[in-house]
Amino acid sequence: VEEVQKHFNDMVFQTIIQRNVRLSEAPSFGESIINYDAGSKGANNYLSLAKEIINKNS
Repeated sequence: VEEVQKHFNDMVFQTIIQRNVRLSEAPSFGESIINYDAGSKGANNYLSLAKEIINKNS
């Protein structure tokens, strides 16, 4: 992560999508992680990323 941030600076978001079993399971059931398990770490990571994108572009 540090290497990517060093090369791309402001183009890298702060939010990191962590590996998570629930996140891996969701596509197998044809679901987004939000629909599959909204309380999981993966869902929270993606929601944080979405907020970061919105804030960066507003």
